[in-house]
Amino acid sequence: MGDSTGHFSYLGALKAHGSWVTSIAAPLDAADALLSASRDKSILQWKIERNRSNDDDSLITGTPVKSLVGHSNFVQDVVISSDGQFALSGSWDCSLRLWDLSKGTTTRRFVGHTRDVMSVAFSPDNRQIVSGSRDNKIK
Repeated sequence: MGDSTGHFSYLGALKAHGSWVTSIAAPLDAADALLSASRDKSILQWKIERNRSNDDDSLITGTPVKSLVGHSNFVQDVVISSDGQFALSGSWDCSLRLWDLSKGTTTRRFVGHTRDVMSVAFSPDNRQIVSGSRDNKIK
């Protein structure tokens, strides 16, 4: 996080995944939320809190509020829609999943890649998704 002089400082660590964290995503309009993807095959939805011990010192803490599970292999990437209602994940199980963040459930599963999905994105208007894979294809 940046201070008024433009310098960045360490404010804390979030710990809950059982393996490497592969991706993080923050919504455009909510400073108190975060998603993290992991090689433990899950995505965690976090509630972020800033604890102030005095005016000069602050610490960020977080609590996982939902665990989004469904991928059968490492979750490589996760992004949040511009309206903050959905997340899109890509996995080494060759699939993408569209998640309803208010419910914590998969609303749609996309298949078609033949190798690990490495990258996913929403279009700015959230009407299209795109993915990149180790099969050398962008879909």
